[in-house]
This record gives sequence, structure tokens and C-alpha cells, in this order.
Amino acid sequence: MAATMKPGWSRPSTILFASEIPANEKAFAFALAQAVEFGSELILFHAYDTLVVAASETSGIRYYDTAAAARTEIHHLEPMARRAREAGIHCEVVVRPGLAADQILAFTREREIDRIVMGTHSPGPIGKLLVGSVAEAVLRSAKVPVYIVGPDVLDGAYRNFATRTILCAVSLLESRYVVAAFAAELAARHNARLILQHVIRPQERSEVLAGRSIHQIESDLLAMIPDKLQKAVAAQSVVVPGDPTEELLYQGRAQQADLIVLGAHGASAFAAITRHGVVYKVLAHSHCPVITLSPAVLAECGAMGKQHQGGAYLAGVF
Repeated sequence: MAATMKPGWSRPSTILFASEIPANEKAFAFALAQAVEFGSELILFHAYDTLVVAASETSGIRYYDTAAAARTEIHHLEPMARRAREAGIHCEVVVRPGLAADQILAFTREREIDRIVMGTHSPGPIGKLLVGSVAEAVLRSAKVPVYIVGPDVLDGAYRNFATRTILCAVSLLESRYVVAAFAAELAARHNARLILQHVIRPQERSEVLAGRSIHQIESDLLAMIPDKLQKAVAAQSVVVPGDPTEELLYQGRAQQADLIVLGAHGASAFAAITRHGVVYKVLAHSHCPVITLSPAVLAECGAMGKQHQGGAYLAGVF
């Protein structure tokens, strides 16, 4: 069954940049470049959970001044808004009190948002715990694609933020054709080369091969590209044995990928706490941005079903 995706997911009309304060300048540069490329509206969004404490002039009693807190947060974001407007982009600044992940997800439900762009810090205990937890909650729950700029991502300015090569991870799990179809849509939009990669884990080798050759599996991967895009996208497939994270990161560097596409299922409690899943490691060490599709996006496309049967190779969910 062909996956049904919203056109705005590959060509966003409205981009939400989820900002910290101070802002992640590298992540903002990618968000601004996408807004310029697609002529998108750009929303600079920040949620704050600390309030400005003020004292009454008459009583001297200290109280929380929510209006002053909002003005302070807006003031921090205005320089970025000016840069966007000077680039000809319609830019709006939105700040809200509350937990960052909750407010980001709530806002995307209220407004027609096509893509979320956000950064994440280093995989150290502080940065990963504080910022990684926000990215984790958003990428697992958002109803739109989430574009994440990790700590090791190279500055895109040197290549004018062009997307020439897209690497899409393909696994044997639940997402079916959606992730591959989305990656193909992106490749067509950017006139980029598409690489579909599947890594055979040692414990899955006999099941995956089952009398089939690597060449046959690679052909199956290419067949996952929708018919309408078969001639529009220059695609190749790569099937290798090994560890999915290590091979995906290696291939990203070897192929000089400008973007990695991943599906993201609901993480187990253990994976969420330890950050040992494929998604976490890729975000922490990838040299290029990663765009993820959450279970909500996959479900909306009708792709959340039973695990593979009979050797069907399904698009990656990690």
C-alpha cells in the first residue's frame, strides 16, 4: 500500500524553530536556510519554565511577573527574528511558559506546522539530560517531521546548506514504505541523490538472507521507492552486515550525506534513560542533520502494522 504524506512534510510552508536561550546558532542557521529555500514562514518558539521575580513598589512583596518574563525571552529572540526578516522571511516570535517539550507539541497541534527544527547538545550527562530529553520527547511524539541538528553536525554554510545526498536507514521493523517514500520525496524536492541502507545484524543474518543474495535484497530496497518517483530520483541501495549505528554513521561520512532520514518508534524506558538506542547515538555523532518521523506521523500514513513477514524489507524505525 502506497504511503500517503502531506506535501508540506517535504516542502514546508511553516517551519517552527524550537529555540533554547541562548539559541543554538548552528541549528538556527539550518532553519533559516530551509525557510529561504522554500519561502516558508518561520516561527521562533521558546518555552520557559523560570519566571521573573519582581517586588511590589508599595508592599515590597515579591511576586512572579509573567509579563516581564515573556518580554525578557522575546528580547533574546529578536536578533534572530531580525536576521530572518532581513532575508525576506516572514518571521514570528512566540514564547510560552511551561515545559519545553509539552509546549512545542501543544503549539504544533494548534497551528499548521509542517516541520520542527531543533538542536541538541553534546552527549555528556548534562547536555544530553537537559536538551536531549526535550528532543527525545518531541521526535517521538510530534505529528510532523522533526529536523535535528546534533552537536557534531558540520556548519552548512560551507556548502550553502545544499542537500545533495540523502541517506535513509532501512530496517526490518514496523514502518513499511513510509520512511523510504518520505526520503524519496525529499530527494526529489532537493534534486538529491538517495541512498537506502540496510544493516544486517549478526543475530538476524539467517532470517534476512534465507537463501537470498545481497543483490536481491538491494533490489527489494529500491522497489520501496514509490512508482511516481522511480524515474525522478537517482537512488542506490547498500546492504551490509554489522552494527546499525556504526554502519549508518560510517556510510553518512563515506557518502558525504547532507541529511539522514530515520523512523522513530516509541522508545523503551531503558533506552530513554540510557540513551543507548540507534536514534540517540546517531543524533549524538552524525556529521549531518537527521530528520525523524515519529509513530504519530507513521500512523497517520497508515504504516504502523505488524512486524515484517516472509522477508518483506520495511523502512527504518529505530
